[in-house]
Amino acid sequence: MADITTIAELGTAAGTLILAVATFGSVRSANRAARVAERSLQIGLRPLLVESRREDPPEPAMFGSGKVLMPGNGLATVEHDGEDIVMAIPLRNVGAGMAILHGWHIVGGWRRTRLETNPDLQEFRQQLRDLYVPPSDTGFWQAGIRSPDDSYRSAVEAALAGEEEGFSVFLLYGDHEGGQRTISRFGLRPHEEEGRWYCSVTRHWSLEGPDPRADVH
Repeated sequence: MADITTIAELGTAAGTLILAVATFGSVRSANRAARVAERSLQIGLRPLLVESRREDPPEPAMFGSGKVLMPGNGLATVEHDGEDIVMAIPLRNVGAGMAILHGWHIVGGWRRTRLETNPDLQEFRQQLRDLYVPPSDTGFWQAGIRSPDDSYRSAVEAALAGEEEGFSVFLLYGDHEGGQRTISRFGLRPHEEEGRWYCSVTRHWSLEGPDPRADVH
């Protein structure tokens, strides 16, 4: 017959095991709740930029030279300003958080390719000033090409001269806390109206999460 001491020790051990299991389950539940809360917070801050709608009115994009472009109604504006080239793309933020534009990159051609990857961050040119696009609202991107030997000039000049079908602008942006950095690619091609350009977003890359296309062939 088991003595009382052994029975007491077995009871204590069983109680400790039950408490450990309960504690483990509670910790897992708390961690899961914390992850869900963090995810919800991120979704509430995440911006996502696309081209503006046709019914969205133009907004003035002013340059230091005094030049003013009026991107809007779903159309971008690209023009010569003397020896300079000035550009502006109308944007709509369809995400839930404020979008702050940080940089831009240009390549020739406006069509996307199936296996296209995003440019390296070192290839982006910093905005002279931060540009803001509120959630569920409109704004614009603007930039200029001024130096005759600017590496972006040949691609844009070829499109302006009709030698190429268009060009593409990659925009780097994030939320107001500096996180959730995203790259969106906008393809531009000439509109019938001089100085106006069709523009459409063709792809997005999130820089802080898994690539959803990684296993797609």
